Amino acid sequence: MNKDLTQKLAQAAACLLSAIMVWNYGTGLEGTEFSGGRITGPLLDLYDIGSVLFVLAVLLTFFLRRIAAAITILASLLCLPLYLYFTAPGLFRRIFRGPWAEPLQTNFVWNIWAIMGIFILTIAASVAFRSLLVSGERKSQNSA
Repeated sequence: MNKDLTQKLAQAAACLLSAIMVWNYGTGLEGTEFSGGRITGPLLDLYDIGSVLFVLAVLLTFFLRRIAAAITILASLLCLPLYLYFTAPGLFRRIFRGPWAEPLQTNFVWNIWAIMGIFILTIAASVAFRSLLVSGERKSQNSA
């Protein structure tokens, strides 16, 4: 199989896996009081934008791979704060001071789905970053 096609398939698979994970994790949060919070509302909005960008990146991967890679990195960065919020709520309370609806139970929570989301986002961003680097190297070699 062509190396270029293999990279496109890997990037599309990583984006698709991320889109599925983001969709599955975020559907339970829509329409709850979580979406109306001072901190959690914007986190959920960023997450929603990231989920749309992952779908866009899957569609663009086979036509405009470098643009799709940049979109994938952006989508990963937009979705990451929500996963971090569920994994390290104490960190958010230190950064964003103010009244919180519920008292802090612990600084770190072992939320397997959030940790898997962080792991999948890391893989997607790594594949996209590699795609950007490889495409840039090929372009510079062709022009030399």
